[in-house]
Amino acid sequence: MEHIQYGLEELGKILIVGVIAVSIIEFVAYILCKKVFRTRFTVPYMLLAPAIVGVIAFIVYPFLFNVSLAFSNMSMRRFLNYNVGWQHGVQNFIDVFTVPILQRVSFFTLFIRTLIWTVINVFFHVVGGMFLAILLNRPMRLQNVYRTILILPWAIPQVIVALTWRCEFHYQFGFMNIFLQRLGFSPIPWLEDPFWAMVAVIIVNVWLGIPFMMTIIFGGLQSIPQDYYDVAQIDGAGGIQQFFHITIPLLKPVLIPAVMLGIIWTFNNFNVIFLINQGGPMEGTHILITSMYHAIFGLYRYGFGAMYSMVLFVMLMLITMMYFKVMGGFKKEVYE
Repeated sequence: MEHIQYGLEELGKILIVGVIAVSIIEFVAYILCKKVFRTRFTVPYMLLAPAIVGVIAFIVYPFLFNVSLAFSNMSMRRFLNYNVGWQHGVQNFIDVFTVPILQRVSFFTLFIRTLIWTVINVFFHVVGGMFLAILLNRPMRLQNVYRTILILPWAIPQVIVALTWRCEFHYQFGFMNIFLQRLGFSPIPWLEDPFWAMVAVIIVNVWLGIPFMMTIIFGGLQSIPQDYYDVAQIDGAGGIQQFFHITIPLLKPVLIPAVMLGIIWTFNNFNVIFLINQGGPMEGTHILITSMYHAIFGLYRYGFGAMYSMVLFVMLMLITMMYFKVMGGFKKEVYE
């Protein structure tokens, strides 16, 4: 009880400090807008000021600090007396592609593995989400109950899900092998074999990602007027023709940003792999983001890790832009 009371007291102090800080920021913004700049948008700017300060403090400043850190030689040995310069940035950039971070896997192997991991997961997210969304879009009893049950994997924190699934992949007592043995198959060394370990983390991530995609696609299906399908049926179009010529084109404005988010989240998904088997066995499930974590918190190479993160940021931005280009996401008519 004493620990709980102490925690509540500390939480109360934090809330009070937060309220005071927000009030001060809004007051300063009001004075600047009203007295100094004399703008007629004083109230909107005043209300936006705390959010702007928060974005600068928690997003812009850390990003700029990471950029400066990428051009430094900061490490555990030089934590207090590191140097910043172009020569360090160039060296860190070269080291990202040449110096082995892990003992068995190189950067380009990790890159190919990350692409495979991302493509497989996003593919099954979209296919599974589309299948469930189409089923839920039909008139049925207890539809709201089914929606709630299907959204639960996404609503549960990833830490809980990953640790739970880790137990289910246990060779002797896990549900997966018990189920396979009941069907007459031999148990699989899910967490001992590199190939099956990758299959295991993909299963978990697919299970986690389908509900999100299902929700997005279901919302898009709800916005498609039924008249299109009625006219198509009159013209003799079958279900497959309606799906490819009505459903998919009209879902495009929804699918493009949803798949883009799926690519970003999956490419940078650290929780599932790290919590289930920490990238093992034999570094068989390491991807780029987990190897970056190893470089920073395992090898304590902070400048190198910052440059590594910048390389991943640029790579992911290029992949996203290529996806938008191929899918026509830059075309204005897609969103009309």
